[in-house]
Amino acid sequence: MEVIFYKYQGTGNDFVIIDNRSKTFPKDKTHAISLICDRNFGIGADGLILLEEDEKEDFKMIYFNSDGNESTMCGNGGRCIVAFAHKLGIFESKTTFTAIDGLHHASIKNNTVSLQMIDVNAIDVYDTYCFANTGSPHHVQLINNLDDYDVYNSGKRIRNDIYGKEGSNINFVEQINNTTFKVRTYERGVENETLACGTGVTAVAMAMHKIKKTDNTTVNLPVKGGELQVTFNENNGTYSNVFLIGPATFVFKGQITI
Repeated sequence: MEVIFYKYQGTGNDFVIIDNRSKTFPKDKTHAISLICDRNFGIGADGLILLEEDEKEDFKMIYFNSDGNESTMCGNGGRCIVAFAHKLGIFESKTTFTAIDGLHHASIKNNTVSLQMIDVNAIDVYDTYCFANTGSPHHVQLINNLDDYDVYNSGKRIRNDIYGKEGSNINFVEQINNTTFKVRTYERGVENETLACGTGVTAVAMAMHKIKKTDNTTVNLPVKGGELQVTFNENNGTYSNVFLIGPATFVFKGQITI
């Protein structure tokens, strides 16, 4: 079948997005999704996203990792599908949509999307790292000299040795100042480092606040693909009104046979 697709990127995290309101896309064809995301034999992407109709909200987001398996929430993918829905004329400036982790509110101005993430009630703090679920599971670990760090091999080892088959995303963090933390992420499902991870930087911002590396509730997060920002409220260890903010850019439109 012929499939029309749209390519979007958010700080270098890139996605193939398909308007599936007709529900004709074969979501059960894991190999086809993996092939679409393949950078040598397909379009190339960190993940594939379907936009579908929802009974109550403006639309529904269904996200697949580049391995072809449906996955948990993707923050940058969420921002990109908001930009795509805006391009389709589904909403003007503010929207609500559903994803695997529940309801999301979002707004767009120019190419900047502000996406509300889920509340986080617990951040687990260990001797050398933190763990938080921000719609996807995230390991957060402070290191020195992040630019020279072996993210791929260290991330792969931690992802498998600590978290087993289900896995976790692994974030390595270097503090720049009281409000800024540089982040590099090894993503499960992609099984490699990506240029950015939205749920990852969200976890990093709250984890750094939790362990008192910052007292700010607006945190700047440089990633390899650009700049992201996370804002939140905190009350007795619960993080609410969490927003992931950054650019979401249309790249190109095309057609592929699957």
